[in-house]
Amino acid sequence: MKQIIATDKAPGAIGPYSQGTVGGHMVFTSGQLGINPATRKLAGQSVEEQTMQALKNLGEVLKAGGADYDTVLKTTVYLKNISDFGAVNSIYATYFKTDCPARSCFEVANLPMGGLVEIEAVALKK
Repeated sequence: MKQIIATDKAPGAIGPYSQGTVGGHMVFTSGQLGINPATRKLAGQSVEEQTMQALKNLGEVLKAGGADYDTVLKTTVYLKNISDFGAVNSIYATYFKTDCPARSCFEVANLPMGGLVEIEAVALKK
């Protein structure tokens, strides 16, 4: 049975999708941009500011789905500019310290709202 994840601690969907879903013991998040949920605007102009906010948002969606950073199996990171990989990686490493999940990272032409980074995850429920 599919359960829809919804939390006001992360930005709401800006299209016809949910923040995430739960199926059995699996949690699937939608991509999280660096949007401040209170202002609904990007958290800053730098990739570092947006990455920190995107990872905070990801954590809130995971939590609402019964998971957390430690139960993440796989992430996908989308970057507006692949040259930001090092900066994003440094911040990412503060959230995933040991037993890191599998990950893919891609440069993309554009992200919604002019974002610089978007991160999605697949996790196990705790």
